[in-house]
Amino acid sequence: MLLAKGLITGRVVELISSWRHSGFGSYCGKRINPKDARSTENLARYIIRASFSQKRMKYYPDQAKVTYQSKYGKDVKEFSCLEWMAALISHIPDRGGQTVRYYGRYSNVTRGRLKKEEDEPQYHIIEDETPGGLNKSWARLIQKIYEVDPL
Repeated sequence: MLLAKGLITGRVVELISSWRHSGFGSYCGKRINPKDARSTENLARYIIRASFSQKRMKYYPDQAKVTYQSKYGKDVKEFSCLEWMAALISHIPDRGGQTVRYYGRYSNVTRGRLKKEEDEPQYHIIEDETPGGLNKSWARLIQKIYEVDPL
């Protein structure tokens, strides 16, 4: 699209195509309303879903091969046992690696900020810093100087 509009050159397209894909992707579909419980639940299921389905995997011990069928049954890919193990192992997270990510209100940053706001009082009580006997003291001094009882 950018190439057709002349915004980038063929060299840039070749360069980008040669990059190793990191596995990162982003959702470009319609926006999900937070109040739409069904869509939110489906999104949560997608985020923590398994990387493959055992129902679509078949093992043939006599041929030492594994076949895996795509989600909608259109494609079937065949692996040797070692190739299958290598493909499967690539989905195992690193030790201590994060496997579930929390977003929005459930993220650690948001929960920490909300907890801090809850712990802080909404109003501040200012304590009287004067000692209790001070009122009588000023009254006594006024009486002594002006010979009048202010109380």
